[in-house]
Amino acid sequence: MLIWIVLAVVLLPLVALALAVRPVLARLPRLRRAAVALQRRAAEAETLRESAEALQARAEGVQRQLDTAQQRLAVIKAKRG
Repeated sequence: MLIWIVLAVVLLPLVALALAVRPVLARLPRLRRAAVALQRRAAEAETLRESAEALQARAEGVQRQLDTAQQRLAVIKAKRG
């Protein structure tokens, strides 16, 4: 009788654990694909961030050129003036 109680106390939690883990193990391939897709998106986001930084630097350079051109135009107008 004691052996049955011990077996029930040991085996029932193991069966419950196996039943709880089974759906998680069944989802692992989908989770792995999702993780790969997220890593790919992160790489794309990093590439876009780098492109945005380069574009920002270029815009700042163009802005400096525009400021210089406006200053020169102001000097030319002042000389004519």
